[in-house]
Amino acid sequence: MRKVNNTQYFKVQKDTETIVSDVIDKVYVALTEKGYNPVNQIVGYVMSGDPTYITSHNGARSLIMKVERDEIIEELLRYYIDGEFN
Repeated sequence: MRKVNNTQYFKVQKDTETIVSDVIDKVYVALTEKGYNPVNQIVGYVMSGDPTYITSHNGARSLIMKVERDEIIEELLRYYIDGEFN
């Protein structure tokens, strides 16, 4: 019988950090390849949280769900502000 008074260690391997700008780029390309308007589709996803706005082509739907919607908005706003005021 195993001793129950010893603490067992469990280490979870972290996924590689998901870069939001890379996610947006890949999703944009996938939507364009499938003939969708990527801006409209991404806005629909961000506003509703419904992943069906994003195509599953090239894993885009799974990829966009790895980042929070507020992170997408932050990245887009940061990109806009940096481009506009720099």
